[in-house]
Amino acid sequence: MSKPKTLFEKIWDSHIVAQEPDSPAILYIDLHLIHEVTSPQAFEGLRQRGLKVRRPDRSIATMDHSIPTQSLSLEGLDELGAKQLQKLRQNCAEFGIKLYDLNDPQRGIVHVIGPELGYTQPGMTIVCGDSHTATHGAFGALAFGVGTSEVELVLASQCLIQYRPKTCQVVFDGKLPKRVTAKDMILALIAQVGVGGGTGYVFEYCGDAVRELNMEERMTLCNMSIEAGARAGMVAPDDTTFAYLADKPFAPKGHEWDRMLEYWRSLPSDEGAHYDKKIVVDVSQLEPMVTYGTNPGMGIPISQPIPDPALERDPDRRTAMEKALNYMGFQPNRPLLGQAVDVVFIGSCTNSRMTDLRQAASLIKGRKIANGVRLIVVPGSESVRRQAEAEGLDKVFKEAGGEWRFSGCSMCIAMNGDQLKPGQVAVSTSNRNFEGRQGDGGRTILASPLTAAASAITGQVTDPRSI
Repeated sequence: MSKPKTLFEKIWDSHIVAQEPDSPAILYIDLHLIHEVTSPQAFEGLRQRGLKVRRPDRSIATMDHSIPTQSLSLEGLDELGAKQLQKLRQNCAEFGIKLYDLNDPQRGIVHVIGPELGYTQPGMTIVCGDSHTATHGAFGALAFGVGTSEVELVLASQCLIQYRPKTCQVVFDGKLPKRVTAKDMILALIAQVGVGGGTGYVFEYCGDAVRELNMEERMTLCNMSIEAGARAGMVAPDDTTFAYLADKPFAPKGHEWDRMLEYWRSLPSDEGAHYDKKIVVDVSQLEPMVTYGTNPGMGIPISQPIPDPALERDPDRRTAMEKALNYMGFQPNRPLLGQAVDVVFIGSCTNSRMTDLRQAASLIKGRKIANGVRLIVVPGSESVRRQAEAEGLDKVFKEAGGEWRFSGCSMCIAMNGDQLKPGQVAVSTSNRNFEGRQGDGGRTILASPLTAAASAITGQVTDPRSI
C-alpha cells in the first residue's frame, strides 16, 4: 500500500521533470500568468538569447498594475506605466501570448481573472511574477510568486528549479460569527504566527470554517499566505470548487470535464498523511481584525487595545513595534476603535470580488459616508464591474458619496494618483500596510470589506457588528 500523501505532495510529485539527489527539482509549470510590471525584462532576456516562448498556450497576460482606474484613457498616465503597458502589448504580439488588453471586456487583476475565466484549476502548478499568486491555491493548485529571472525561465522552458518546501496544516475550527469574514481569519492567523511564521512551508487550510467559505472567500484566505512568509496556501478541492468552475469559459467541457473531475476528486490529502507542522485556530470567538502597525502581522481584534511594546520580550519585535507605532502616530494601550479615517479603499486582489462588494454595499446602502472621508471602490475585473453594476452596487457606493472605478490594482500599490497624502489614515481591504505602500507617508489599517464600509460611514475605525 502506498504512503498517504498530502494535497501538496500529490501535486509536487506529479510535476517533477527531473531531480538529482540532494538537489532542487525541475518542476513543470501548468499555467504562467503575466502582467506588465515583472515581464518586460524577461521578454528582453529571451530576445538577447534568441529564444522563443516554449508553450505560449500555457501563458496568459493582463494589464492590471499600472493602468488608470478612473477612466480607460492613458492620457495623464505616468511615463513608466505607459511604457510598461506598451511593452506588454508588443511582447505578447511578438511571442504569441493571449493578452487581456486595456479595453478587453474580460480584463482585470491577474488573480481575479485567472479563476473567473476558468484558467485556474485543481492540481495545477501556477506561477506569476507577483507575490500574491497564492490566491489560486484556493482551487487546490500549487501557486506561488516568482521573480523576473524566473519569469524568463518559465517562458523559455515551461519549468522552474525549486527546492521542496515543508508542509503546514492550518485548521480553522468552529463557526464564523456574524460579520466576521475570511479576511479576518487570515489576519488573525498572521497575527498569531507572525510575518515569518510560515517561512519554508506551504499552508494547507482545513477545517469546518474553511469548508463553509465560498470560492471567493477561499481566495482571500489563500491570497495573504505570503504575508505570513509561506511559499503558498492551498485548500483541497471539493463540490464548492467544482460548482464554481463548471460554467467558466476555459474550464474543461463534456467528457474532458468528467475525466478531470475524477482526477480532481483524488487530490485531497489522504487520511494519515504527514504534515511537518500543524496550527489550529478557533474561529468561534474571532472578532473583526484590524492592523495597527506596518506589517500584516501587527493585527488585533477590533475591540482590543493596541499592544504595548514595553511588554514585548523579544528585543527585535519590540523595536519593530516602537518604530511602527511612531510611523502610524498611534499610542499603545489605546483602542483603534474611534481612530479618525481619511480614506477607505475597497479593492485589490484580496477583496475586490462580488462577495466583497456585496458585503460592503450591504452596510452602505441607504447611508452616506462621513464628511471628509474619501471612499474608493475598485472592482477586481471588468466582469465583476459589469455584474456589480447590473446589481446596482455602483449606485449604492456613488449615492453614498463614494467613487466607483474601472478594474485594476489602484490604491493597493498607490498607482496613478490613487494614493494617500502624507499623514492620511486609510482603512484598506488590500494585503499590505508597509510604510509608504499606499502613498508616501500614508498610514494603512488593513481590514475586511465590512469593517472598511462601517468605517467609511462613521469616519472612524468602526466595528461592523455595531452598524
